[in-house]
Amino acid sequence: MKRVLVSDSMAAEVVEILNNAPGIEVDVKTNLKPEELKAIIKDYDALIVRSSTKATAEIIEAATKLAAIGRAGAGVDNIDIPAASKRGIVVMNTPGGNTVTTAEHAIAMMLSLARRIPQATASMKAGKWEKTKFMGNEYCNKTLGIIGLGRVGAIVADRAQGLKMTVIAHDPFISPDVAEQMGITLVPLDEIYDNADFITVHSPLSKETKNLLDAPAFAKMKKGVFLINCARGGIVNEKALYDALVSGKVAGAAIDVFEEEPTKNMELIALDNVICTPHLGASTDEAQTNVAIAIAHQIAAYFATGEIKGAVNFPSVSAEIMAVIRPYLDLAEKLGTFQSQLVSGAIQQVNIEYSGEILNHNVAPITISLLKGLLEPILLETVNYINAPVIAKERGIKVVESKSTEMKDYTNMITLTVKTSKETSITAGALFGKHDPRIVRVNEFSVEIVPEGHMLAVSNDDQPGVIGNLGTTLGNSKVNIARLHLSRDQEAKLALVILNTDSAAPEDVLDKLRKLPHVISVKPIKM
Repeated sequence: MKRVLVSDSMAAEVVEILNNAPGIEVDVKTNLKPEELKAIIKDYDALIVRSSTKATAEIIEAATKLAAIGRAGAGVDNIDIPAASKRGIVVMNTPGGNTVTTAEHAIAMMLSLARRIPQATASMKAGKWEKTKFMGNEYCNKTLGIIGLGRVGAIVADRAQGLKMTVIAHDPFISPDVAEQMGITLVPLDEIYDNADFITVHSPLSKETKNLLDAPAFAKMKKGVFLINCARGGIVNEKALYDALVSGKVAGAAIDVFEEEPTKNMELIALDNVICTPHLGASTDEAQTNVAIAIAHQIAAYFATGEIKGAVNFPSVSAEIMAVIRPYLDLAEKLGTFQSQLVSGAIQQVNIEYSGEILNHNVAPITISLLKGLLEPILLETVNYINAPVIAKERGIKVVESKSTEMKDYTNMITLTVKTSKETSITAGALFGKHDPRIVRVNEFSVEIVPEGHMLAVSNDDQPGVIGNLGTTLGNSKVNIARLHLSRDQEAKLALVILNTDSAAPEDVLDKLRKLPHVISVKPIKM
């Protein structure tokens, strides 16, 4: 009998589904303190949570029987994924269950903002009748600029088109053809600022999008623009937004997410032209029921047949095959992650060539693992082994898989060619021994790179002094070099330096490196 613990409040259907599954016994114990959860988790084979329970490394270490953790929802920030993976615990989530709900919340916030509904409600509850004070704005024939055209952004676009709005969008990782099929024009970010009457944010929070909407961005926007953020706190710089709201540059803002949650920025939310909610984007009865039912079915299937669905740390393959192909999965994911951070532009086509002993196995899960690695730095927490192929298809990325019997330099080799809107880039990976992944090619350069931790990819003219300057600059900035890989193209008089560092190089240090003599480009990579 498998015992499942439900430690957060969720739809009653969870218990019903699990109790009806053969060989499963379910307990519901909510509002547990960490020490209480730690004391009882050893008795359970699976844990189902929402966002309140924190499945920390300490909790996971105490979970001697635990085989699966299910998250009823998309975000897994409350689960220590590396700790779970190290213990062989599969972590599953339900990333698509609240997509519609989040999109609808953004639309509701936009409509409420433009018609000043919350302010008028508060006025009437105060016993006033201020009909002329709350003059609103129409949406019909206005331009909506969407930053981030993923699943949520696409639904927002569809609903806005129903309101007869003109929709433009910025997303560097989606093809113009896919956007055109949706009736949306892809434009540079500055065109969003120049033309949009309403701007709504639907991109993930990453190093590229943190403080994306800052003071210079607000300065470029139309006077009187309305801003909606139901994506992630930190994408909009709250101090810059406050200044733009006070100056009148931004007519109003609707905010569901904040840099710090619960927010302490009372100065911002106290403004009359700000409406806000406490991160309610996914909070509807329907969405919470959908994700709860989905995770219950996933846990039941896992114990019944061994099927792994919606995993964030394992591909969906049997346990027997997993033991054989795990090193290839690791190699493929690292190759994709590495390549994703090297290229620029929207990915249009991915060619994956397999050669060597790897051909004795089904390479489909390996391709999925590579796509996960390729897309995850772009989309972060939304990508898992199940939805990576779907996301690639939705974004118009053509995936071509091929097999070669030609003798290569390595016993097992994966060659990845990525074509973007700006360039075509080739990398290759191989296994050293039976388990150690290496990057062995970066475009025309032959290398033997250990893909782990913090890295810097430096392209430079093949001239004396470059390596010394790099080392001196990093050393002066207290960034320690752990490994150095150098490859040269003597005919082109170019060189490639790959550095593994003990810590990430800060942005100001990267700027110093890029200004060094003979340095062409510097790209930080996080594996």
